[in-house]
Order: sequence, then structure tokens, then C-alpha cells
Amino acid sequence: MIQIHQVLATLSYGDAIGHEVLGIQDTLIRAGFKSDIFVETADLRLESLTRPYHELPTVSGPDNILIHHFSIASMASRIAFALQDRMILIYHNITPPEYFINIHPLLVQLCYTGRRELTPYAKRCDLALGDSEFNRKELEHLGFEKTGVLSVVPNFTHLDVNPNRVVAGTFDDDWTNILFVGRMIPNKRIEDLIRIFHAYHLQHNPKSRLLLVGSYDGFENYHASLRDLITTLRTPDVHFTGQISDEELTAFYDVADMFLSASEHEGFCVPIVESFYKKIPVLAYAATAVPSTMDGAGILYDTKVPEAVATLMHTILASTDLQDWIILEQEAALNRLQNRDFNGTLLNFVEQVRHAPRLPPHEISPTFWTQFEIIKRLEELRLYRPAAFKALPPEPYRSRESLCSSGIDEETFKGSEPR
Repeated sequence: MIQIHQVLATLSYGDAIGHEVLGIQDTLIRAGFKSDIFVETADLRLESLTRPYHELPTVSGPDNILIHHFSIASMASRIAFALQDRMILIYHNITPPEYFINIHPLLVQLCYTGRRELTPYAKRCDLALGDSEFNRKELEHLGFEKTGVLSVVPNFTHLDVNPNRVVAGTFDDDWTNILFVGRMIPNKRIEDLIRIFHAYHLQHNPKSRLLLVGSYDGFENYHASLRDLITTLRTPDVHFTGQISDEELTAFYDVADMFLSASEHEGFCVPIVESFYKKIPVLAYAATAVPSTMDGAGILYDTKVPEAVATLMHTILASTDLQDWIILEQEAALNRLQNRDFNGTLLNFVEQVRHAPRLPPHEISPTFWTQFEIIKRLEELRLYRPAAFKALPPEPYRSRESLCSSGIDEETFKGSEPR
């Protein structure tokens, strides 16, 4: 029996990609395949379910299939490229790097390199899948010939918990709660949310608050700029929660009167369908994958004028009948999503790749595996002898952060540019 393994840069706890990876593994194992998950890093709560990416070559084989979750530049990605396994690439989209300029220099580099490194996979992978139609179209635009959609089918078990009583007690009152859930990062356009809320609070409903639920770790400067905006506008009742538990998240959904999104770049946007599940009217900016995720439900807007969006918010929140209609449409869209046959679709894609003709062999630089061994030894030194690692001269060695962002040198990743 062939082996079908997954590889990705990092396995996070509670996010859409993490749920999908675990769901894929479960489906493959139930179908009789041996299937492991290879990562560079993993959340401590999931680490026991993974293997280090540098062990991939030990299980590689020309008849095996590698499911490569591509979302950012990584060493794991380059190792996957170099192996001779058949490949199914799942594209989770990469945020355009310009969103992070002057905010997160390393992420600018990672996103730029990731988008740049995606193109060579057009000839490397047997099949390229988007987790939304928006992502599939982007793959097609980049030159991938065989594409498809493996839709995200969210798991809501993390919301089926007892809500945190402190959150419920603090915000469950006669005020109107406007909710956003997601990382506090620039492409989510949190500043637009604040401006929209400011207009709504000022012109329509002073007994309202904005709940911004999500981590801003690594984006402290952006968070500080948002705080400055709130001070400049003199906007009261804006609450940042930071990273929260499932019990707290459930409580925030329970007290919310509306989910509001101003995000300009989404590959799917799971909090939208979480809001569908929790029966909260959704008002979202019509950009990237958001319209396809909404699937005709909720309310979309296409203006950047805060006062116009605030008026739309007021119209929705002032009408119980309109809210009921929106929630019914969202429930229908959620049913359509949940009724998709994720397992059957995945296994059909696997069979399609298994029986397809082999692609022509792909080339890598002759020095690739030599450099791979060097980096592996450096990583072992960093983990088990950190004092010795820190004592290494700055050149030709590099820091772990630099190794993660650039990986093996550009000559080694043959195909990243015309040669």
C-alpha cells in the first residue's frame, strides 16, 4: 500500500488549516493508507501528532503521495519540492507582503518568498487544490493546469463548550455588541473596523461596543497604532481581547449582535461560518474569498466610507425581521457547506493522482542535499547545544530566523527564477 503523508510549515491549534490537516489524516487512515504529518513547528498541544520535516526523505518513495499544504515560505516546502513523491498541493493562499511593510519585516520576506516559490510547483505537482474557489482561480492564473477545490468544512466542536461566565457577565447586557474574530493583522483592516464603529457609535447608537477578538502577538506595533487611532478619534468602548480560550470565544459569539468584517484579503475566513453557526448576522467587505465563503448569505458591502457602512449596520440592527431573514439565509448556506462530501472528494482526488501518468522528473541543484544536511546539523546544534550554536561565527552560518525565512539558498531551489 502506498503511503500518503502531509507536510506543512506549522501545525497550529484551533485554526482552519490545523482542523483540515487532522481531518485529512483521519480520512486517509480510515481508507487504509499510512499517513503522517511532517512539520517545521507545531503547537505544543499537537506536537505529539507530528514528525520533524527533516525525516521526510526517510519515508519518501516514487509511488507515494505527498500532500503539501502551501501557505508560506519554509524549509519544509523546499524539501517537499526536492523529493520524488507524487504531489497534491493544497493552497491556503498567502497574504500579499505589502500589507506588512514597516510593520513586520520578517513576514514581508516570508510572504514575498512564499508567493515567489509557488510558481515552480506548477510543473512539480500532479494536482493543485484551493480550499476555496478564489484560491483555485489564483492557482489557475499562476499556470497550474490541473486544479480543483477541496472545500474547508469547519469543525465547530470548539464552540460547543460552556461559555466563559466572566465574559458573558461583562458583555451580556442591553448594549449592542459588534464582534470581529481573527488575528489583529493589517490585511484584516482593523483600522477600518474602528472607523466604521466610530461612525455607528457616534451617529446611531451610543450604547454599543466593538469587540476585537484575536491575538496580536508579533504585531504589537500595529496594535499600538490602532490604540493611537482610537485615542485620536476619541472612540470609547473598543475592546481588544488578545488570545483567548474556546470557552471565551463561545461566550463572545453568544453575546454578539453582529459580526463585522472589513478584511481585504482572505483565503476563506472561518469566523464568518462560525458566525453562521452561532446565528449571528454577518456584514462583511466583499473582497477576495469572502463572497464565495458567504455563498449568497449574510450582507456584503463594497464601500470604504465608514458612515455608509454604519448606516447599513443600523438598518440591520434596527430590524428584527431583517436579522431573522439574514440568519435563515446563513443557516441555508451553512447546511450547503456541511453537506459537501469532504472525505469522498479527497479520496477521489487521491485516486486521480494515483492513476495519472508520472510527471517528467524535476531537477534540483546538485548541492541541495549537502546543504540540507548542513542545515539539519545546525538545527540539532541549536536545539541540543544552544550555547555552542550561539558561539558560531555569524558567517557563513545564520540565525534560525534567517534559516527559516530563506531556507536553502536560491541556487538550490532550482526553478525559482529563469536560469
